Amino acid sequence: MSDKLHPSVREFKAFLQKHPGLVEEVRKSGKGFQEYYEKWALLGENDQFWDQYKERGTAKPDSKPKQGKAELLERLAQISENVDLDKFQKQVDNINNTITTVQGLLGQFQSSQNTPRQPFGNQNLFKGFKD
Repeated sequence: MSDKLHPSVREFKAFLQKHPGLVEEVRKSGKGFQEYYEKWALLGENDQFWDQYKERGTAKPDSKPKQGKAELLERLAQISENVDLDKFQKQVDNINNTITTVQGLLGQFQSSQNTPRQPFGNQNLFKGFKD
């Protein structure tokens, strides 16, 4: 397939391999390679504009940076500094009260469904009244 490509396109592909930061930029921005190809054709590959893409993104796109345990704990500590524990406790209490209320309502609903009801005609409504 690369044999059918125009020689300048093949050169640009080789240029992209030397500038992985440019590939990342295209993927993040969604602009497409055409814009950068035109700049490459106008500026040439030795222009200072391309230096910013040499330094960034030296890792392969498929490999994800691995965080150490220390970095993870540091990140968790930073996140926990921003949490107001009093507000958090109040929210937990509110949720707990809501769950308790819902459980009580469900219990009442279930118990009212389980109790057998007597037909209206069988009840003595006027019990205790004298003529």
